[in-house]
Formats: sequence, structure tokens, C-alpha cells
Amino acid sequence: MSVLTALARAQAWQAGRAQPVATVRHVHVAPRPFVFVPLALAGEACAPLAAMAGDDPADPRLLVVAQPRNRTQRFAFAAELGRELLRYIGGFPAGGAGEEGAGAAADRGTAGQGAGEGGEGERAVPPDAPQVWLPNRAGIGFTRLLGRSTRFRRAEGEHAVDPVVPVLGRWLTFLAERSEHPGSCLMLAATEALALHWATGQSPAEDLNLASLIGWIDPPAWTDGREAARAAEDPLAWPPAGPATDPGFDNEVLARLIAACDRAEAGGGEAARAKAALGEALAGQLEPAWRLTWRAIGLLRALPEGGHVAGRWEADRRAFGWHAAHLRDGGPPQPRRDSAVAAARRLDSMERAAASLAVQRALDDPLVMAEHRLAGEALAGRVTAAEPDRVITGPSGRRVLRPLVTVRTHDPVSVEPGTVLAPPGRPNQHARVESVAPLGARGAGMAGASGASGASGASGAGAGAAGETEVVLELSGGMGQRLTPAPGSVPGVGDWVCYATLRDEYQPPAGFPEPEQTPWTHGGPPRPYEPTDEDAREAWS
Repeated sequence: MSVLTALARAQAWQAGRAQPVATVRHVHVAPRPFVFVPLALAGEACAPLAAMAGDDPADPRLLVVAQPRNRTQRFAFAAELGRELLRYIGGFPAGGAGEEGAGAAADRGTAGQGAGEGGEGERAVPPDAPQVWLPNRAGIGFTRLLGRSTRFRRAEGEHAVDPVVPVLGRWLTFLAERSEHPGSCLMLAATEALALHWATGQSPAEDLNLASLIGWIDPPAWTDGREAARAAEDPLAWPPAGPATDPGFDNEVLARLIAACDRAEAGGGEAARAKAALGEALAGQLEPAWRLTWRAIGLLRALPEGGHVAGRWEADRRAFGWHAAHLRDGGPPQPRRDSAVAAARRLDSMERAAASLAVQRALDDPLVMAEHRLAGEALAGRVTAAEPDRVITGPSGRRVLRPLVTVRTHDPVSVEPGTVLAPPGRPNQHARVESVAPLGARGAGMAGASGASGASGASGAGAGAAGETEVVLELSGGMGQRLTPAPGSVPGVGDWVCYATLRDEYQPPAGFPEPEQTPWTHGGPPRPYEPTDEDAREAWS
């Protein structure tokens, strides 16, 4: 936990309301997201019990498994969920042809034909992509297991399943894996997205409770965050948001209703009534989490979007288009285990994405940048002097524009002369540190630097308070092609500016051998992957 986040948590407890730790939204929120709230049977690794799913907050689809230990019923649940999800994915140009085409596409092992025809259309980045929301990260973990248990199933032969089931498994696996990619927004956990933007007066572990987290962020008018979070601990009013269920509900309600369904099924009697009672009880457990997830989406949508969010969403759309094309072309399902080269490439990609995300969030958000200012990786302050028209003779003998600005800051300054900084919002401009001096040594910076050029600058105010530092910066780039800077490209006296060591630059991937050149230390060249019946066998499936 950072210093500013710890401070925000203390302020949240004192104020009785969550405090913002971001001024803009750092996740993409789709106009029409899909919400999936699953419940799993306690004590089983991947036994779906029920789910609410859909893209209309007023019209959720309730899916119930009367006997989660029954394999046939589990895959019937997967088929229903698959039809619902493929109908949603099919509404996007690269994802499919809609609900009617999903069944036929599933017979071919695809998710439907894309809108574009021909090579160029298939390679283009789709204009939009699906977005799936779950209440918490545990729900994403269950989704990954459900995808793993279904993507290798076959629609013919022994233990045949509905053709939609393996297609569902491949999409769930893709979405769950993509959710691990830093900055990706194809599948999101509501608790993580909210905690990225608000700090509550409770511990991070307590923030995993969606009802408690929203109670701090948006408490009812009659109470504060402390009371709302305390009320959220009541499992009768706010059941767990899945996939785990409340033990009291399991023992007192669920066990009895499942036993009633088993008896009714065996006796051929009151099966419909028993299943209806089970469905009503499970709907009562799911409905609060369903409402809370949509409420979280609304809270996030109200924030202005960060400047780099669109670029990350474009990468998501590209990944979505690639996976849809892979399915259309009859490609194999994701292997159970990555090869050594594939795993190394994936890890490298995630590390580069994590580094880029950290920089982009800071460049988009002054509150996030404040963390870097405390660490000495950035500085912000008021311009006290400027030489916007300063021209020097460069190494090549050409005259070049090199303005000087002096910034007075209260931030701890750990950069040294020669360090190159960049201002957020001006990626093409660089600021080289000429000098760093406490105010007691004021004048050594700007005077010495300006004396080298012979130019006279517009001086700012006199000496400031103790604890301040003056930093002289030489600017280059981003000011036009002339020896006079373009209007607005050089800050003036009195402007508030920020400069940081952070840069969102392209990071080339590390060099990895081709799979067929995998060294013996990593298992040697892998065999070409071909799905087998063994892939579908799990101890818990």
C-alpha cells in the first residue's frame, strides 16, 4: 500500500466515505456490457450451482443446476450459458452472426462468421468488442475453471455434449486469460475496478466484499460508509457475491432443496415444484450481487475516461478479433499447458504491459502522478522564470531552439543534472535538467544556464520558503520547426507544470527462439499440439 493510499484510507474512515485515488477512469466501460454472476457448490472444484447472466440489468437470465454433482446437468447448464454468451458475442461484427447463427457456428467449432469478408477485413481491428463483468476476482477464477472443463468436450462420440459447450469453453478461457493482461478490459472484476479508483476506510481484504465496498463509495443518504459496510456483513441482506455461497444458506436452505429435487426426480412426482423452489432460493442469493455489479458499472461510467484508455481498448479489440478469426478458421482450442516459448512470450508481454500501464495511469491522472512525485520520479511546481526564445548552436553547427524554464517545487527532487524528463500531455517534448538547487542557492541555476547562451530571461518572484527547490530545465522537441516556439509549446511564468522521468515508449518484445528451436534445458522442441480425449479428463469434471 502506498503512502497516499494509506492516507486516503485514513481520511475515508474519518469522513465516513470512500476517498478518490483517481481523477479519471482507468478502465473502459462498454455501452452494453455483459454481467455474469456465478455460484458454485461448496466443496467442489468446478460444480456450477446457478448463475445470473445477461446484458440488460432489468432482465437477467437465471440458470440453475438442480444437482450440481450430476455431469449431465452441469453440461446442460454450460449449454444454456453458452447460448446466452454467444448471442451477446454474436452482436459484435468480428464475434458472430447473432443468436440464430451461434448454433450452426458451434457445429463447426466457431463462434460465427465475422462481418468482414476477405483477408483485409479479417485483419482489421474490430470496431467494438464484448465486455464481461463479474462481481469479484474469485468469479473470474471460477470462469477459468469452467472454460477449462468445457473447451475440450466433443459434440459426438462418448459423453457427447451440446455443440455450444466447447465453444463456450474456448471463449471463457480466452476472456479469463485476457483478464490477467494488465490494462485489459474484456473481462473485469467489479471489486478490482472500484478499488482502483476509490480508497475505503477498511482493509483491502474487506474490499473484496462488493456490498461493503460500494457501501463506502456510495452509501445511502441516511447513513455513512462505516454503517453501510457493517450492514453489508449480514449474509441475509447481502449474500456473498459468488462463486462461494454462505455456509448458513448451504446448511439451512440449499441442502434441503437439493435433496427435495433428488427425491422428486427419483419418484417422478413434484419435480417441477421442487426445482421452482430451488430456483427461487438461488435467485434471492444472486439478485443482490447482480444489482451491485450493475451499480459498480454505473459508478465507474460517471467518471471521465483517461486519455490512454482508448489505446488499451484497441489492443483488446485486436485480441478479440484475432481469437474470433482463430475460431472461424477452425483452429484448435487453447492447450492445457503452454510450451516453454509460449509461456516466456506471454510473461514478457504481461511485464511490458504492466510497466506501460503504470506509466499511462500516471500520465493520465494527477493523483496517480502524485505517488511518483513523492518517490522523486516526478516534480511539479510553478514556473518562476522562462527564456522561450533561447537559441544555441548545436553539435552539428546548426542553430537550434532550446528554451529554458525554471520551476520552483516543494516536491522531493532526486533527479540529477543531465536527466531527461517529459511533461505529461506532451510526449514529443523533452526537458533536460540543467541544475537543481535549494532556494538558499538560488541564482546558480538559471543565471549560470542563461549565461551560457547569452539570452536574457523573464525572471520570476524572489526567494521562496524553505524546503523549496529550483530546477532549471532545457526544453527540446514539440515546439515546431522554427527558431520561435509555437504558441503554447513553452510554459510561461506563473504556469503550473509537471515533469517526470516516466515515458510511455514502445518496448520491443524480448528475443525468444522459435518453438522448434526450444533448447533441451526447456524440454526441447514441443510436438505440434493436437487435442485428444485425455485433454478433457479432469479429476473434478
